Amino acid sequence: MLSFKPIRSLRVSEEVAEQLKQSIVLGRIRTGERLPSEQKLSEQFQVGRVAIREAMRILENTGFIVIRPGAKGGAFVKEITFDRLTEAYLDLYMAQKFSILEAFRVRVLVEPEVARLAAQRISAEYAIRLKERVGDMEFHFILAEMCGNRFLETLIRSTIGLGVNVVKAVGDASASLHAPSKHYPILNAVLAGDPERSARAMRKHAVETGDELMKIEKLYWE
Repeated sequence: MLSFKPIRSLRVSEEVAEQLKQSIVLGRIRTGERLPSEQKLSEQFQVGRVAIREAMRILENTGFIVIRPGAKGGAFVKEITFDRLTEAYLDLYMAQKFSILEAFRVRVLVEPEVARLAAQRISAEYAIRLKERVGDMEFHFILAEMCGNRFLETLIRSTIGLGVNVVKAVGDASASLHAPSKHYPILNAVLAGDPERSARAMRKHAVETGDELMKIEKLYWE
């Protein structure tokens, strides 16, 4: 049975949400599992049902749970994915907490190293996957996966996802930053197992993509 601490703070709903979030993050409540009823949570936390309801709203808005109506409904734990971080980056960008130029500079620093490492770890299986996804952003994610560093993969997914979301948010939702052919020099260098050529090709690609993003940004804020 789940165990929670009684709430003594004035910020009751936030305290409830935080304890529930920690239980989700630490795996005590698993993905797809339904949270205890509003009444049971109210008794465990020793707070009113209004505070529990507000806490559920906080968790839903931050992407930790989904609330389903009906007799078999309730609050269910969502899977924690890269999308949450990407969405947070977009919110910060739209609030003008950082610029595309700043995000672009991170990509120019990090992505060439990703391509360099990927070229050193190319395999028959990865070669097939890269060729299959060379025309979309999954190509970048596979390269990051090849590095064997999950934090690096998270960074790449979130920064590239930010660029895609910016295009959708401030430009044409159907627009693309570049043609699929822009990935071919990177693909060929990685498949050849050439780290230096891979890094150079990726840096050129990152610079060109950054330039396009900054043009979109300038038009939007003007």
